[in-house]
Amino acid sequence: MKHHEASNNGTCTLDPTEESRRKRREQINAEPGSRPALEAVYGKVWDTSELQRDYIVIGFLAPFVVVRRRDNREEGSLEFQHQPRFYFNYRPNDR
Repeated sequence: MKHHEASNNGTCTLDPTEESRRKRREQINAEPGSRPALEAVYGKVWDTSELQRDYIVIGFLAPFVVVRRRDNREEGSLEFQHQPRFYFNYRPNDR
């Protein structure tokens, strides 16, 4: 069953990313990685305080978070796992 979200005008819309996000969230959280394991695959990894130091969070749809870098204002996205909470796989937005 697809999840519907109400828009401002009261109509419902389908989230076309819901199925792929759900699958990716299950993959990430099925065997959560340690920080060293995630770094070996994705490079830089952030915990919550490090994320807040380096980024402004714009929004999220698990397992993704949309961010703006504090140093150069570049926007992009990160993935995150639930427990332990780590953010990884930074991707700048396509321009």
